[in-house]
Amino acid sequence: MAEQSEQQDYLWEGIDKTKTKTKGEITARSELIAKVELKRQGYRVTKIKKKPKPLFSARQKPITSGDIAVFARQLATMLASGIALVQAMDIVGKGHENPSMQALLLAIKSDIEGGDSLADSLKRRPLYFDELFCNLVESGEHAGVLESLLAKIATYKEKTESMKKKIKKALTYPIAVLVVAFIVTAILLLFVVPVFEDLFKSFGADLPSFTRMVIDMSKWLQQWWWLVVGIIVAAAYTFSYFKKRSLAFNHFLDKLLLQLPVVGLIINKSAIARFSRTLATMSAAGVPLVEALQSVAGACGNIIYAEVVMKMREDVATGQRLQFAMQQAKIWPNMVQQMVAIGEEAGSMDAMLAKVADFYEEEVDNLVDNLSSLMEPIIMVVLGILVGGLIVAMYLPIFKMGAAVG
Repeated sequence: MAEQSEQQDYLWEGIDKTKTKTKGEITARSELIAKVELKRQGYRVTKIKKKPKPLFSARQKPITSGDIAVFARQLATMLASGIALVQAMDIVGKGHENPSMQALLLAIKSDIEGGDSLADSLKRRPLYFDELFCNLVESGEHAGVLESLLAKIATYKEKTESMKKKIKKALTYPIAVLVVAFIVTAILLLFVVPVFEDLFKSFGADLPSFTRMVIDMSKWLQQWWWLVVGIIVAAAYTFSYFKKRSLAFNHFLDKLLLQLPVVGLIINKSAIARFSRTLATMSAAGVPLVEALQSVAGACGNIIYAEVVMKMREDVATGQRLQFAMQQAKIWPNMVQQMVAIGEEAGSMDAMLAKVADFYEEEVDNLVDNLSSLMEPIIMVVLGILVGGLIVAMYLPIFKMGAAVG
């Protein structure tokens, strides 16, 4: 909130260098700074006031990793075109569709105008810019190749986001379908089965065991639905609570996910791809290996891999080669170790790791596609058992009566 309040939009009227009346809009920290900036541009301000906020303003959208990736790419393109940093930040900031992101970028621009470096300004906003982003920007500013490193950051962010979206899509689709299936089943048990039960009572005949079981389930759910809802809500809250606050719970969860069939393989390969891509990006930027591994640990996306990378960092800090540290970890595939060994020998670590990242990102893509294909028949079976089973149970007595009449 404080960051957004640094910038205000002002409406102004004045006279330009040709004595012509003019008016416009300017963004600044205060009215005084706005007047000074307009004077510097050659305007004599006669009237200035804060721009009123619209009565029904649009809801503020959160800033996503995708927004940060787009910002890195746009800023890299602007700087490569020879546009000064402050002007580039102004163009990118004012042109962004997300008002929250626009306010963030204009606040950073204001910091730079006040004498801060881009890296210093980003470091004060760790919620949006991680250690990797800040370290690479700082290296780029010191070496005078900021646009080049921003392009590397953008590529890294884009690839990481693309992989996240594919994994999320692969997992979200079956979960969403199964949730809908269970909701439909609950509606049938609560509202449809009782109607059939009343109908069956008028028959005065014994019901098949399967139908009797479904009716009993319906009665139980009608009586205890509040308990079922309470258990689901409590379970969701407990999961969310411990996920945010308990390192031990996250450690257990990440370890469990790695051991799941198919999904575990995707997460394993995804973590290796992130490790390789992040370390390749930092190596290309000239960041020392020990310092780079600190950032790489947080980028793996899995606590088990993060702990392994931090142990490797300790080994490398004592003088060990990265390849030997990876061998001791016993979690990295042989191909990754060999590529790292070649990179260390040839002095081309970034190129070798980039190839590893490309390989494992493609592996993740293939696994995600296979998972989607594999889940479709499983989903159909579950839907058939849940919904089809209920329908069959309700029509069995009718079929039985028809057979008896025939």
